[in-house]
Amino acid sequence: MTARVPMPEVISMRTRDGVRLDADVYRPDGEGPFPALLMRQPYGRRIASTVTYAHPSWYAEQGYLVVIQDVRGRGSSEGEFEPFVNEQRDGEDTLEWLAGLADCNGRVGMYGFSYQGVTQLFAAASGHPALKTIVPAMTGFHLGRDWACEGGALRLQNSLSWAAQLGAETDRRDHNHDRFAQRYRLGHDPAADELIDPASPAVRELLAGTFFGDWLDQPLDSDYWSERSAAGCLPVVDLPALHVGGWFDSFLTGTFATFEHLRAGAGVQRLVVGPWTHLPWTPAVGQAWLGDAARSTIDTLQLRWFDRFLKDRDTGVEQDPPVQLYDLGANRWRAYPDYAGLPTERLALASDGSAGFDLDGGRLGEEGEATVDTIIHDPWRPVPAVGGHLAPSTGIHDRTVVDARPDVLTYTSAPFDADRQLAGPVRATLNAAADADSFDLCAVLSVVDADGRARNLTQGYARARGNGSVRLDLRGTCARLRAGQRLRLSVSGACYPAYTLNDGSGRAPGAVRAADHRILTLSLNTQGSWLELPARAPTAKEEVS
Repeated sequence: MTARVPMPEVISMRTRDGVRLDADVYRPDGEGPFPALLMRQPYGRRIASTVTYAHPSWYAEQGYLVVIQDVRGRGSSEGEFEPFVNEQRDGEDTLEWLAGLADCNGRVGMYGFSYQGVTQLFAAASGHPALKTIVPAMTGFHLGRDWACEGGALRLQNSLSWAAQLGAETDRRDHNHDRFAQRYRLGHDPAADELIDPASPAVRELLAGTFFGDWLDQPLDSDYWSERSAAGCLPVVDLPALHVGGWFDSFLTGTFATFEHLRAGAGVQRLVVGPWTHLPWTPAVGQAWLGDAARSTIDTLQLRWFDRFLKDRDTGVEQDPPVQLYDLGANRWRAYPDYAGLPTERLALASDGSAGFDLDGGRLGEEGEATVDTIIHDPWRPVPAVGGHLAPSTGIHDRTVVDARPDVLTYTSAPFDADRQLAGPVRATLNAAADADSFDLCAVLSVVDADGRARNLTQGYARARGNGSVRLDLRGTCARLRAGQRLRLSVSGACYPAYTLNDGSGRAPGAVRAADHRILTLSLNTQGSWLELPARAPTAKEEVS
């Protein structure tokens, strides 16, 4: 029997201002009408987020009318695309149109990750009655805090690459082949001059017509960010929602924020955080292969979710644990009643002053006299990004070589004499100073095995103004720590090119050119510096088979 390629029907609709939006529609076999699954996305609708999900035809085979729509100004849809700006109105118009199709029974669920996740939040903000449930995955809630910036610093390579990708899609629509090739190259392999000097006229010209110039220039306290954030318009709606995140996803803080926001309502909320990067959701996470337990089962979980809230079937999802987290140490899933607000353990930092040139010079979890450790941030050779949640190096990586650099402070605990469990938020408070008005701090928490190799668990970043106490919200984790292992907190003045370099002035990145970057002297006083961990006693009840 010859294989058959599932071909959707292309159907168009008109928004309230007359713009045509095109969608692929996959119909199930049998007599309708059917509940509908909607995905709204800007990358060409045939992709349909298949980098993370099953093909839409699989969902259609389960009895759903599946609609994958190009948002305004993307794919073959008409109009001008401006990220986030039109998604609430267009989402509401799409729900009204979809609910009125003869093949739809008026009940709609939405799914998708990244931008396809935020289109769900904007559609939910419209309050349209046809929308019965959403499954937002790996998406931002606050544009300025979860998407563009972190701790006040612009996420450089992620922002540059995404602007190039969206700009290239505009070039494809305009048949501008030469500029498409330039932007394609920039999105996949940015050159050193584009990363070190993102505010240059050449980069601004290449990314003209995208959001990138605004992200360089707009102050984080301006209305620009709130006007484009789901957080600015989404009320606490009583809408069942399944939230999916990844420990090494760039938008994990947005997943947590959305989950906590909607928990205040009456709708059933569930949170699942896997070990994954932004994509793909596989057991290969950076340099680590985590095995069968790390395979994604999100498609089958989504099907159970939609069957419950769109078909009224008892699939057991309401009896599932409220929070399921993948344990990066034990390589298995754990269940918890909550995520935030778990008990914390405070570990002090201590040093003999050699934490910058001796891997064992700084100690974690040991009280000591106040000591100052000093390092130099040199923009000519900034500390590179190795592992974590941002390009160019996501996932779990061996950080031992980076930790050994003399511009990285390391504070390492004694070996644990028994297993311990971490699950929840991680924070660091650092008493830091610099010879400049502004400076950056990157804090990475790693596990050090008996062989001395350090592999990252989680990290945080902050752009500080003035000397004193700096709080860094690391992104949280879930990990069983084994007896004999150690924890290490690594502190540096850069994580490049994941974040823009700090020239010491405190100006917006759009006002800084490459030659403005200068050498900075950074100091950390161990008195008033500590790490807070969500430590818990390991229990068998937390394990999920």
